[in-house]
Amino acid sequence: MLHIHNGESIAGTLRDFGFPGHHFAFKEVLMCGPTPAGLSQHDWFSLRAKFLADEYELELQDAERDLHKQEQTLDSIPEQDEVALWFEHDLFCQINLIYLLDRLSQRPSSGRRLSLICIGEYPGIDDFRGLGQLTGEQLASLFAGRHEISESELKTAARAWAAYCSSDPRAIANLLDEGTSSLPFLRQAFLLHLARFPSVRNGLGRIENRALELISHRPIDFKSLFPMFAETEHPYGLGDSQLWRELKRLSDSSNPVVNVSGFDDKAGAFNSNQFHEARLELSETGRAVLAGEQDFLELNRVDYWLGGVHIFDGNLLRWDEHRGTIVRDPGN
Repeated sequence: MLHIHNGESIAGTLRDFGFPGHHFAFKEVLMCGPTPAGLSQHDWFSLRAKFLADEYELELQDAERDLHKQEQTLDSIPEQDEVALWFEHDLFCQINLIYLLDRLSQRPSSGRRLSLICIGEYPGIDDFRGLGQLTGEQLASLFAGRHEISESELKTAARAWAAYCSSDPRAIANLLDEGTSSLPFLRQAFLLHLARFPSVRNGLGRIENRALELISHRPIDFKSLFPMFAETEHPYGLGDSQLWRELKRLSDSSNPVVNVSGFDDKAGAFNSNQFHEARLELSETGRAVLAGEQDFLELNRVDYWLGGVHIFDGNLLRWDEHRGTIVRDPGN
């Protein structure tokens, strides 16, 4: 039996607990970086490997090798085995889940069972954030409650993955209008994703605005900031490295909204873990942007991806939180 986990933490806990089966950690970060539709497998690997290498300071060959190895594992699942997917409610998990469901459903199967454990709460834990809070015994107790993945779930996942990879975020809005009830955590996850688009108010998404709010009270080091951010925005499922990359983008812009100090080599701070010691402070521009007095997109050139949508100066799409919709900047 193969267990697929979203990252190494849960896989390691269940291995150490001695839970039977092979525990495979899926290590992609599909909520970050480009996921455009229509690419060949070769071009997909090349694009994702370059993103992962650039963002996480990896050797490109290592990133390519790891992606290929991961996909080979998915391709080599014996037909008669059961595959149990262990996931949770946050955006990080939900994006990886719809990719895997779409990916596994495309391979013809004769007898293989796909089952799912996907929770948003656990008895006795009032502030449940994810499976990483659970002991091996608590995780093992979830197994009996797994359910066989239905055709409806597979179809919803396929539609959801296509919408996420679309260059037009209205595909997600259309999907939500049609309904995603067979995957009960997907609607909220996709609403959180849409809120990542630049706000009509100041050109920054929800993640960046919340981080700026937390920094605005006083200069703060990253290792203190991250738990505060995770406390308020845990439904995103961001790890410390993902939040650091968001802040680095804001500090590296031509008109930075965050000033970073504490080390000399910001570019190499990730592998050395120096970014945990980074000192963060809002710039005067940052205070004006946070207050809605200036607009980040008007002050800075941008070039980043949200799923299949490439955000750049010629393609500026914004989230109107009051209307609950994506709008396009005039002239774009």
